[in-house]
Amino acid sequence: MLTSLAADRDTGTRHADRLRQALEADIVTGVFKPGERLDEQRLADRFGVSRTPLREALAQLAANGLVTLQPRRGAFVVSLTFQEIVERFEMMAALEGMCGALAARRLVASDREALLNSLEACRREAADGDSDSYYQANEVFHQIIYRAARNAFLAEQSRQLQARLQPYRRLQLRAGRRIAASFAEHERIVAAILAGDAEGAERELRDHVLIQGDRLRDFFASLAHAGED
Repeated sequence: MLTSLAADRDTGTRHADRLRQALEADIVTGVFKPGERLDEQRLADRFGVSRTPLREALAQLAANGLVTLQPRRGAFVVSLTFQEIVERFEMMAALEGMCGALAARRLVASDREALLNSLEACRREAADGDSDSYYQANEVFHQIIYRAARNAFLAEQSRQLQARLQPYRRLQLRAGRRIAASFAEHERIVAAILAGDAEGAERELRDHVLIQGDRLRDFFASLAHAGED
């Protein structure tokens, strides 16, 4: 009986995660407009699910700052302007840079092994070329660096902002040859951390996360193109 209940919970969680990802993509690409109310019944009919996993997915989106949940009114899309997205990436770059610098100074054997294993996982996913699979490996890679910094508060702040930027970071990987470039950056990040080069690790991570120049134009182009699909 307990095993059956646990299996049901796992299935419900997977359904909610898939719903969250689908709704994230629709929000980021403009299928759902800023301020638009997300009708639970229509969404349940669209995805062929009950309201329970749908409400869990909406709660996850609210935690990530993509929707607001209003009592007796439901879920409404929150909109970030391009400037607000860039500002959040700037903060993310600063946080990750600090994590990289501290990781280079405080790396222990277990984190070194985890970092190398994660880099290899990113290598495999980059070779396959699927942006969503690569993003999952990329997310683990960054979280290992947060842990290796050995600063619980910094790691928590980094994880929270990473979650808020998740749909935008995933979409960014679909621009041009971004996966290959991202993996090359990962290699330089790991090299700096393993060498104990705090300044180099901070610089590589800041540049890796920060959207600027051609990458900024490519990212905006990806948003616009996705919104047309």
